Amino acid sequence: MLTQAPKGTRDMLPQDAYLWHWIEQEERYAAEKAGYREIRTPVFEHTELFLRGVGDTTDIVQKEMYTFRDKGDRSITLKPEGTAGAVRAFIENHLFQDALPCKMFYLNAPIFRYENPQSGRLREHHQFGMECFGGKEPTVEAELISTLFGLLTRLGLKNLTVHINSIGCPSCRPVYHQKLKEYLGDRIHDMCETCQARFEKNPLRILDCKEEKCKAIVSGAPVILDCLCDECKTHFEGLQTLLRARNIPFAVDPHIVRGLDYYTKTVFEIIMQSGREGLALCGGGRYDNLVEQLGGPATPAAGFGIGAERILMELKNQGLTPPAPPATEVYVANLGADMKIPAFTFTQALRDKNIKADCDLSGRSLKAQFKYADKIGAWYVALLGGEEYERGVVKIRDMKTKEEEEIPMESAMERIGEIVLSRSPERRLSESPEEK
Repeated sequence: MLTQAPKGTRDMLPQDAYLWHWIEQEERYAAEKAGYREIRTPVFEHTELFLRGVGDTTDIVQKEMYTFRDKGDRSITLKPEGTAGAVRAFIENHLFQDALPCKMFYLNAPIFRYENPQSGRLREHHQFGMECFGGKEPTVEAELISTLFGLLTRLGLKNLTVHINSIGCPSCRPVYHQKLKEYLGDRIHDMCETCQARFEKNPLRILDCKEEKCKAIVSGAPVILDCLCDECKTHFEGLQTLLRARNIPFAVDPHIVRGLDYYTKTVFEIIMQSGREGLALCGGGRYDNLVEQLGGPATPAAGFGIGAERILMELKNQGLTPPAPPATEVYVANLGADMKIPAFTFTQALRDKNIKADCDLSGRSLKAQFKYADKIGAWYVALLGGEEYERGVVKIRDMKTKEEEEIPMESAMERIGEIVLSRSPERRLSESPEEK
């Protein structure tokens, strides 16, 4: 057990780190273009935050939270989603006193849910999310959806569509609750114990049940869109108009309610339309009452969260992951013990030029150094030692073509930089400290 990761968790290995960096770079770029700034909140919060925010009738709170008592006998929970922590930070730090809307994003945020691990679902995963506080117009949701849809498209994912719904507000939702309860009637006794418990307290949660027998019963239930008040109906129609204006493919899906109690009006998901039919890559929506519910001033808000692991999974399924960059562009080999210090300083000088360089750290023979350089995928080997070094030159070998070139020591840095750039034109080399 000491050498096995806990169930539902996954290591990010060094050879995969570049994929995470690539996605995080694109996420940050997309969010910052839209005026969002990064926030980082603690990995755990007081349990009460999620009981009041997420909702004590949700699957997350009832079945999936990692909750424990700390040494001060406080109930602490590893965060099962990102929005509640962002709202807590918004209130605690009085960000509502700043210019609104307040736009924030988080990336690579650890999220913990105790659920059965399956494809695309882990007990620990990492989310990218965007939250907007202080905007009441449907342009907020349209901006979030447009930003996320553009990000996923730019990463290369295809066959995506947005599913949207409105679950109303405190004014019109009770009307739907009553119609839903009338529909369920005696059918509720054929449903699972969880649904029966939710029948009186929060019947909308019944629509989120994953039990097949319950899903079959609610398939013919009344549609909440038929019960919207004029304000919610206008808001939802406005969102659809905005999405059409952006040519974003969407479908109205009255069965989406999302698994969190704080949502009002808009809820949405981005769905894979082929290959993995019906897979929701992300989810989000509007939560106009959550800030006030948690002790802050009345503040309209909306946001979304999406798991990095799920993005990576779909990119790999569609064959869209880019090739890994080399861990080492130039490996500096030394010929003899008296060349170890020159090889080390030469390596450091290459790094000062923003070149990925490495040298022997294990006392290997020259043959073993070349073998190691080949194994780690080094593009070039720079050989220091022998009669070439005595003549004041460095020998450079292209590890792919096996071609070699001798370079005068005084121009070695410049020439190696040119060679690396010719192999990777998008690279940008910096000046050495001596040249600045």
